[in-house]
Amino acid sequence: MVDEIGKPERKTQNRVIALFQEDLKYDYLGDWSDRSYNSNIEESYLADYLRSRGYTKALINAVHYRLRTEADNANRGLYSNNEAVYSLLRYGVQVRPDVSKPTESIQLINWVEPEKNHFAIAEEVTLKGNHE
Repeated sequence: MVDEIGKPERKTQNRVIALFQEDLKYDYLGDWSDRSYNSNIEESYLADYLRSRGYTKALINAVHYRLRTEADNANRGLYSNNEAVYSLLRYGVQVRPDVSKPTESIQLINWVEPEKNHFAIAEEVTLKGNHE
């Protein structure tokens, strides 16, 4: 009986995954329900993307820090944290590569040439901690 209840949901999930893979060309990362180190920011994927765009390790670390600070801000609620992260995704992350240099805007999404982005989908992602 329990298996019957999940069948329509599984079919829907399969259709959604197919849409993302086939139509939107996302990579499929798999079922992450039992993955112990899930995060709302996959830093290794982001670092790979930013490295491919020519950013230095120092700038990549600054971007990770800023994203993590906005996403995990305990002084705001989840909605406000999501708004702050969206703003960084939409408008870029302002970082200073060095105290003697001007601030740079690092774009996390290439809005001009979207085909140059790397998007992926994972299913059944559970984050442990404050937002489980």
